[in-house]
Amino acid sequence: MKNNNKVKGYVLGLFGLAFVLCVWVFLAGGCGSWAQPGETEAEGQRRHMRNLAINQQEMMADIDKVLLFDKPSTLSDKRIR
Repeated sequence: MKNNNKVKGYVLGLFGLAFVLCVWVFLAGGCGSWAQPGETEAEGQRRHMRNLAINQQEMMADIDKVLLFDKPSTLSDKRIR
């Protein structure tokens, strides 16, 4: 029984080491880097500003939809100016 547990521990440790090494290789190789390759600082700043503007527009559209401001009310046939 002791040998069986010893083998399981060895295999589990070997698997863990292989997993950590794979994660390290992918992170060091750029798979998971935040910036796109060849992107300048100014391009990154413009990309961030564009993403923030798009996110804000989508959030405002969602809020308008929840508050029912996205289309005119059909409760009355009279138009309010």
